[in-house]
Amino acid sequence: MRIVNLSSGSEGNCTFIETDKTKLLLDDGINATQTLEKLKALAIDPSRLTAIVVSHEHSDHVKGIDVLASKLNIPVFAHQQVWVGLDEKLKKVPLKNRKVFDGKFEINDLVISPVALPHDVPCFGFSFEQDDKKVAVATDLGHFNDKIISALSGSRLVYIESNYDRELLYKGTKYPLSLKRRIDGPNGHLSNVDSSDALERLALSGTRQFVLAHLSKENNSPSLAYSTVCGFLQKDGIEEGRDLKIDVATTSIGTIFRLK
Repeated sequence: MRIVNLSSGSEGNCTFIETDKTKLLLDDGINATQTLEKLKALAIDPSRLTAIVVSHEHSDHVKGIDVLASKLNIPVFAHQQVWVGLDEKLKKVPLKNRKVFDGKFEINDLVISPVALPHDVPCFGFSFEQDDKKVAVATDLGHFNDKIISALSGSRLVYIESNYDRELLYKGTKYPLSLKRRIDGPNGHLSNVDSSDALERLALSGTRQFVLAHLSKENNSPSLAYSTVCGFLQKDGIEEGRDLKIDVATTSIGTIFRLK
């Protein structure tokens, strides 16, 4: 299995996941031209893409899907609750390529397990499994709960949201207070501190590789997210580089992870 983040953050999110028989995108919130360029930069033939899986309807996760999916004539998978908000945004995707999941489903040799996330629209995180290899992605959630932790536990690699620094959020002048409260609310996004707590719980289940994802351009930075999370873990005797590894996803092509 191979997984690489093509873009992550407020400006667009897209992750490529590959097995022997499957090549798919989780979301595509950048424009289709950018997506194709990034795939080609990784020597991935876009015409061999199997499907696109959608977490939720927000534009930073779906902006490129309509053009890309129609151009490549590939299916788009989303939960029925998510399709309610997608129908008008994916007008070029024919009915035959609009696939609905409600629980665990399979695409060729890849088993995909969705888990509902607390966000302000219907939203899902996912684990992706092939044989004994499991990776997971959970972004766009206001808080973690036991059900989400259980769904992601046992993953070799987890992409986990670390969206904002609370102090930067409330000191900033760009966002109105109502938006700040939404971001910081139980159905908004995860702060760096919240991400640290969830990451520690997942580390206890055996995960040793994490990627901090979906960082806010306005209210966070890669260095701040990394230092905050590492500092939090260090207080409990967990050291990055010794006990686990942490990367940070950005709008650039990220680290390529290969699971054998």
